[in-house]
Amino acid sequence: MVRCRTIDLEVPATAEIVLEGYVDPGERRREGPFGDHTGYYSLPDDFPVFHVTAVTRRRDPIYLSTIVGPPPQEDAFLGKATERLFLPLIRRQLPEIVDMNLPVESCFHNLVIVSIDKRYPGHARKVMSAFWGLGQLMFSKIILVVDKDVNVHDPREVLWKATNHIDPRRDIVLVDGPVDELDHAAPLTCYGSKMGIDATHKWRSEGFERDWPEEMVMLPSVKAKIDALWPELGIRLPERPRSWWEE
Repeated sequence: MVRCRTIDLEVPATAEIVLEGYVDPGERRREGPFGDHTGYYSLPDDFPVFHVTAVTRRRDPIYLSTIVGPPPQEDAFLGKATERLFLPLIRRQLPEIVDMNLPVESCFHNLVIVSIDKRYPGHARKVMSAFWGLGQLMFSKIILVVDKDVNVHDPREVLWKATNHIDPRRDIVLVDGPVDELDHAAPLTCYGSKMGIDATHKWRSEGFERDWPEEMVMLPSVKAKIDALWPELGIRLPERPRSWWEE
């Protein structure tokens, strides 16, 4: 660490570029529009002002940046890395979580697909409320909760099971609260509504009195017999669909 030139702080000695300065909490200036990761230009608004008092840098510094725009763009990989890194930490708070997917196409915070090991009535709603109370996850516009057997990274499986498992009047939760500042659809800056969708298997203890149907599943013996025929017929087995970021 080394001492700054104009302010009483220390910064990493190997920093590429250091901007020194101060912010007056009561000062605001109009800023924007800027192109952002949502794929839209952010609306102009008043923001805090940073007064630069010094700029220091290494010899031949490297300035790091990413290109943003309609997803997927370069920042998509940062978002996916964040999703994977924070999942174990979130599971320390919510051990019932099996996996989660913040789709790049939804700009991450607009849709969260989360699978849970459901253990009691209303468990999906509990997870929704917990997510809306966890740091940056409070900006989640839509939270879709599915059962633990659903692969949250396979959009075909998610859409198949989720749309079959919900009754809109019963399973959709609407709440008001803080939203992302870049949410141009919200009626007010940083404040709007959010939706939770309980797409889990419904139990009688949750008021569901009908029988829940079984999935149509091919017997293992039949599947093995048919799989053995593919080479004789000259047909290649289809591969599991992969997301662009897995490729």
